[in-house]
Amino acid sequence: MSDTEPFSFQKRIKSFIYAFRGIMRLVKKEHNARIHLVILVLVIVAGLTFKLGTYEWMAVVFASGLVFISELFNTAIEKLADEVDPKWNERIGQVKDFAAGAVLVSALVAIFIGALVFIPRIMAMF
Repeated sequence: MSDTEPFSFQKRIKSFIYAFRGIMRLVKKEHNARIHLVILVLVIVAGLTFKLGTYEWMAVVFASGLVFISELFNTAIEKLADEVDPKWNERIGQVKDFAAGAVLVSALVAIFIGALVFIPRIMAMF
């Protein structure tokens, strides 16, 4: 798109459609994304059950978003890498490992934040 192209509301709507389509494809086709989604639903139910405060919800939403963003980027990198070189390639394998590592780190951060938010509330029940 050139800098002089006029604003198009239709093109903006299409960009949102493409984005939502990407999210839906991720959830439909990627097993790990479905696992993250199930855990997210459980976290939301726990958050509602424990009546989290605003800042706690902010932490949980941020951590959950980080995991899904990482999974989206990881999947995009894997798909692009497989298109560039469908057979095994050591350098592409390293790139895929880095992307997978980013998902793991984001999931560990989310677990840590979840522990900070939920463990005190669970302990208060006993």
